[in-house]
Amino acid sequence: MTEWKDGIAKITLPTPFPVGDVNVYLIKGERLTLVDTGVKTEESWNSFTEQLAELDLSPKDIEQVLLTHHHPDHAGMLDYFPDSIEVYGHPLNERWIHPTEAFFQEQENFFKEHFKAFGLPEEFYSMLPRLRKTMKYMCNRSLTGHIVEGMCPPGLQAWKVIETPGHAQSQVAFFREKEGILIGGDLLLAHISPNPLLEPPAPGEKERPKPMLQHNDSMKKLLNYPIKCIYTGHGEEVYQVAELIDKRLSRQHERAMTVKNWLEKEELTVFQICKRLFPTVYQRELMLTISETVAQLDYLASIEEIISSDSQPVLYQAKAQD
Repeated sequence: MTEWKDGIAKITLPTPFPVGDVNVYLIKGERLTLVDTGVKTEESWNSFTEQLAELDLSPKDIEQVLLTHHHPDHAGMLDYFPDSIEVYGHPLNERWIHPTEAFFQEQENFFKEHFKAFGLPEEFYSMLPRLRKTMKYMCNRSLTGHIVEGMCPPGLQAWKVIETPGHAQSQVAFFREKEGILIGGDLLLAHISPNPLLEPPAPGEKERPKPMLQHNDSMKKLLNYPIKCIYTGHGEEVYQVAELIDKRLSRQHERAMTVKNWLEKEELTVFQICKRLFPTVYQRELMLTISETVAQLDYLASIEEIISSDSQPVLYQAKAQD
């Protein structure tokens, strides 16, 4: 039974993705606000309207939508809402939720360039034009306005925006200090570690983002806030915030050191490491597994445990100990 708690109602919606159900949240504020929407499927919309009815509400009662980030399971169902509803999110949502042909081409070129550096065989390049087809669960509409670090979202004066990039460059969280409540998107999940997904550089930038380093910094950033409960994008709420952050950081370090041990024995490309890390799924989930592999290498480079060559493809090896 969907119900209110602390002026927040948690609504859990089905997705077609391996991650399973996604959580979206209604907030009673100066405006009735929905944080995230679910994925663009009839099944999700029907579940949403049924759970709203349990609160004696319908979609037309919702006055605005806030996005934690742009991924289809969090933003896709925007297309089911009327054009009149206001939508707020970080500026970096825009290129994903209202994509242009130029952005599709930019994304394809970005991955083509990096696939070469990563040492992927050319047979994998054929998937790049299909990247746009993965957007079938995504909406196609613009933000009404932008929200960034430190702002109070419109209609929610008790809440503050915290920028938390990593899992997505556009990711933000919403904090209500009085009760120590955070609506955290996919930053910190109780049961799994979110993927640090590769994205093209932000508009005006040239350097590839390093999502694992961003994600680690975003988790540590939460330690500066008196958070008692995180309402998460997937699964159950998180109450032991510092303990879980420590667990996630330690586990991630262990995974990276496994890669370092391989690189002490031989030079390897990103693709070779990816196949070792994910031998049974790398072909089926190439973008996820390549992103995770690059994440470990970015982390190892940041703590000066590895070095890389200037060759194409790039070869990585463990740094010689002094």
